[in-house]
Amino acid sequence: MKKLIIFSAMLSCSICWISCNNTSKKDSKATADTLNNMKDSLVDSTRSITKSLHMTVDKADARFAVEAADGGLVEVELGNLAEQNARDRQVKNFGAMMVKDHLEANMKLKDIAKNDGITLPDSLSEYNFKVKSTLISKSGEDFDRSYIEAMLEDHQKDIKLFESAIQTLKDTTLKSFATNTLPILKMHLSAVQTIKNKMK
Repeated sequence: MKKLIIFSAMLSCSICWISCNNTSKKDSKATADTLNNMKDSLVDSTRSITKSLHMTVDKADARFAVEAADGGLVEVELGNLAEQNARDRQVKNFGAMMVKDHLEANMKLKDIAKNDGITLPDSLSEYNFKVKSTLISKSGEDFDRSYIEAMLEDHQKDIKLFESAIQTLKDTTLKSFATNTLPILKMHLSAVQTIKNKMK
């Protein structure tokens, strides 16, 4: 019980320290990575603490979950933008598909993270926030082209992440999530490539 209290106090103090020392816009992805690393370090020194208070997966698995969550968040937010701002009907429909598919994947990942004690980002990373801000400033065909380019780049990156993760993930639930999500990401990439080719 004493170790449990010490662990909780240390984690609370660490969270406060991160919050107080981050004077720029909070990067939720970086914060999640930091908290997961701290949990892992604290667990190393307090092995008898109850399972529900720490990660049950290793740091590499937690990093994958954070990266996947960050990618899922931006797909939904940019998809919403495309539904509202795109001129081309195909681009609007693609945005709607991103919202639907990635909201579903995000919920699955959130459930896994909760069970495994992994902290996930709850807002866009700084990089993805900049991508969104750039898109907000565009309209018409300029918006459509920029959105499709962003989706092409993002899905290529995500597919590499998921393919690599499937080979290395230790947590079977996370591995199953990655395996089941990869075909959807590949379908998205194929769809966005088709749209881009028609824009030429």
